[in-house]
Amino acid sequence: MGERGCLIAFEGVEGAGKSTQLRLAAAALRERGVTVVETREPGGTAIGTELRRIVMHSTDAPPAPFTELLLYLADRAQHLAEVITPAIARGAVVLTDRFSASTIAYQGFARGLDIDTVSRLDAIVRGGVAPACTILLDCPVAVGLRRAQGDDRFHREQFEFHERVRRAFLSFAEQDPDRYCVLDSTAPSEHIHQQTLAAILQCLRNR
Repeated sequence: MGERGCLIAFEGVEGAGKSTQLRLAAAALRERGVTVVETREPGGTAIGTELRRIVMHSTDAPPAPFTELLLYLADRAQHLAEVITPAIARGAVVLTDRFSASTIAYQGFARGLDIDTVSRLDAIVRGGVAPACTILLDCPVAVGLRRAQGDDRFHREQFEFHERVRRAFLSFAEQDPDRYCVLDSTAPSEHIHQQTLAAILQCLRNR
């Protein structure tokens, strides 16, 4: 499969099952001898953990939409510098629970910030790093919100907010089908896992 590392992102609405499928994929890849780094956004670093608390749990004085965007981008900048870029350089496969697509979907499409501005700022922060493959676990919003266990600001958003996020993700996949693998997250977990693993292994073969 080669020695170059790569980044693979798991995306989806709240309750889509990203974290579960990421853990299952990581374990299966390790069994095949692949060096894997599991991480998430926000919160993949010590600084990111503090930013996660601010951006997701500040209820008395929640950040304004553009402030929220900048906090997520700050998290990504640190995440790339401290975790993602070094891991890729040493040949690891990095599996991240959320990356740029979430920023554009949530802060751009759902919050209503200018999409071009969000995309440009994200591109500056990424500095050319992008997922080789994105596993999009597509889930009806009503199903995802019933499943979701969190109690952060995003879980309490209006139904239409989450619908905008879902539509954004699906539009990204439609625009870039070679880099997105869209899976029905209402299917049995083992079935989703096998599909996820197959997509990742194919991505690694294609590097």
